[in-house]
Amino acid sequence: MDFTPQKYKELIATFIKKGYECISYETYCEAKQQDKTLPEKFVILRHDVDLEAKRSAVIAQIEHELGAKAVYYFRFIPESNQPEIIQQIIALGHEVGYHYEDMTVCQGDDTAAYTHFCKWLAYFRTFYPVKTVCMHGSPRSKYDAKDLWRNHTLSGIGIIGEPYLTTDFNDVLYLTDTGRCWDGAKYSVRDKVDQATSLSFHTTNDIINTLNDVVSPMPNHIMITTHPQRWIGQKLPWLLEWIKQNVKNQIKRLLIRS
Repeated sequence: MDFTPQKYKELIATFIKKGYECISYETYCEAKQQDKTLPEKFVILRHDVDLEAKRSAVIAQIEHELGAKAVYYFRFIPESNQPEIIQQIIALGHEVGYHYEDMTVCQGDDTAAYTHFCKWLAYFRTFYPVKTVCMHGSPRSKYDAKDLWRNHTLSGIGIIGEPYLTTDFNDVLYLTDTGRCWDGAKYSVRDKVDQATSLSFHTTNDIINTLNDVVSPMPNHIMITTHPQRWIGQKLPWLLEWIKQNVKNQIKRLLIRS
């Protein structure tokens, strides 16, 4: 079965076996900002905690056991914003950031959205000294969260990174499990980047097999984005998530067409 904690552990263990260092986004951004040398081979582990925060703790524990570091972006809604889970993930040595959607919440009102953003950024900073944030795609919304930065600056509030705005995707291969697959761009409204690559994966095993292929090696610099709510070990919840995601994919395809 794909999209289980066991399969995720196999994926990260394979990266480590092949010489990749698993780093948080904060580590990447600080190195770029301070002109420090990054590892020759690295994979940025990014997690968007949209829902079912408790499943993120399972993934965080796996990474901790493997010596991997990651970033977890939490929304302000109760299904994501669960203080005990946030504290547990920080205790395991991971980075925490704000998964913002303020333009949608404030219906495009730029001033209100920025006030809302600063309020919740301050809240998450009571747990962790947040230095990076990441937009939530909000596929059903007509507002793009990143539009908040048309009239405001990240640096003005001590933010050094936003994955879609401050990552060099000409150098870093972007992989995301959007659509509950690794080639789900056709299902994605906003979780996509401009990138020229011939690599394409559908399953997690496809990535693992390519990592193990000495003839066609993976790039040295990678960002992996996952949504931990999709990585489930129990059979019935796994099946329900699979059904729900297939329905969501068809809805998002309609949204993209329209």
